Amino acid sequence: MADYAIGDLQGCYSEFDALLKRVNFNPSQDHLYLVGDIVARGPDSLACLERLYSMQGSVSITLGNHDLHLIACHHLNKPANPKDKLEPLFNSSKRADYIQFLQQQPLAIWLENYNMFISHAGLNPNWSVKKALKRARFAESCYQSDDAHHYFTHMYDPHPLEWLKSLSNEEKFRYIVNYFTRMRFVDHDGKLDLKNKTNTSIDTSFIPWFEHPNILKLKQQITFGHWAALEGKVEYKNIHALDTGCVWGGAMTLMELSKNKYHTESSHSFI
Repeated sequence: MADYAIGDLQGCYSEFDALLKRVNFNPSQDHLYLVGDIVARGPDSLACLERLYSMQGSVSITLGNHDLHLIACHHLNKPANPKDKLEPLFNSSKRADYIQFLQQQPLAIWLENYNMFISHAGLNPNWSVKKALKRARFAESCYQSDDAHHYFTHMYDPHPLEWLKSLSNEEKFRYIVNYFTRMRFVDHDGKLDLKNKTNTSIDTSFIPWFEHPNILKLKQQITFGHWAALEGKVEYKNIHALDTGCVWGGAMTLMELSKNKYHTESSHSFI
């Protein structure tokens, strides 16, 4: 019996399957935590979702920006970006089932046994783990509600600059989602830089979120994906960056949680 966490799949099914075989993953005994971005840009997002759907009860997914975008496109009846290579998924007779499966997944997970917080993009430096989980539950109640269509309609409106009690529910939803699924750089006050995707901030007043003083004080383990440019290289032992850019020709990374042991599978697309 073992627990694993795995980096962004992004439609790279072949590598995903190879890693599961390498660790002899047994859905009846083992559990897999995915840091999000199951779909988009890779060659077979449909196969990834089919596999996860078949292993319900043995997998937990913290939704990423690409996953939420897929769900939003479905609810808003919008076509996917051709670059995302999602046409087979959109044409699948089980599309609605797969969307519902994703929509039931959380934004953040706390694993007491491992003292570990998991989300797609990381932890807002201004939030404790307890507060982050509370914020995640609020956002989940929005995208899992009968009003999900309404919230997805406003998901891409301008990002609120700071958290205020006076924010509307739509603004709170957007604020929370952006931190959990799009965060890379923050300033000293914890405000987001949503324009930069590299590992060097355009504005020197911004730093990687995991280098913020509030994060450096934490003793909890934090596991995330989203930031392929890091190539999994973070200098802090309690911070685990699992997106190693498989879809961009890098590798897919799986971590055995009890041992902090890493397994990698190089991208098959570039072999």
